[in-house]
Amino acid sequence: MTGSAGRSHRPVRWRRLLLRLALVAVVAAILASVPWLWTTVSANGHVYDEADAPAADVVIVLGTEVATDGQPSPRLAGRLQTAAALVHAGRARVVLVSGDGGGVSGDEPAAMTSYLSGTLGVAPERIVADPSGLDTYDSCARARDVYGITRALIVTQSWHLPRAVTLCRHLGVDADGVTARCADCPTSLIAGKTVRDYLASGKAAWDAVRRRPPAVDSPPDPAVSDALRGG
Repeated sequence: MTGSAGRSHRPVRWRRLLLRLALVAVVAAILASVPWLWTTVSANGHVYDEADAPAADVVIVLGTEVATDGQPSPRLAGRLQTAAALVHAGRARVVLVSGDGGGVSGDEPAAMTSYLSGTLGVAPERIVADPSGLDTYDSCARARDVYGITRALIVTQSWHLPRAVTLCRHLGVDADGVTARCADCPTSLIAGKTVRDYLASGKAAWDAVRRRPPAVDSPPDPAVSDALRGG
């Protein structure tokens, strides 16, 4: 009898264990989603299509990889095309290109500056390069602390935009996001980047909570204010 009773209790114990594991998994998923929800909700009402973008003196373009020939990758080119369109439409006066000047794929701000002034016809005196925008958080913090920007449009692709807008606004920049062009972006890339940004929101929240200083400490730079006076 004892052996039979023991065997009858085993399925019950397994079901309880599985239920507890499932509950733990659900709670973990909810907690992991909190940073992503923070970036999504905080950016609500501050993300625009190019055609509906508001005006600001400065538009910040966030860097990403450069192609092997030194030209902007398709995604980076889309960001720059959007920023140039905003300048040509009179919705921004100065472009701050912020990226990694010593990146694995090349000098992002240099490639961005060359493409803007050459291919896209933006006057060189309207372009300021920040070679130490090593990630989104650093780009926003340096825009405020190094270049004195308090109001800006920020341009990047749709999957990245809520995190970028939220970080800039959290750091004291009155930022509105403008969705960058991405004509050659396949669905698989968009899906993969969306998942990556979901995961990256955790680091973004942690950086914001602890007010992490930028990786590169630079003195104030009047380049943006000088460009605005000249324009």
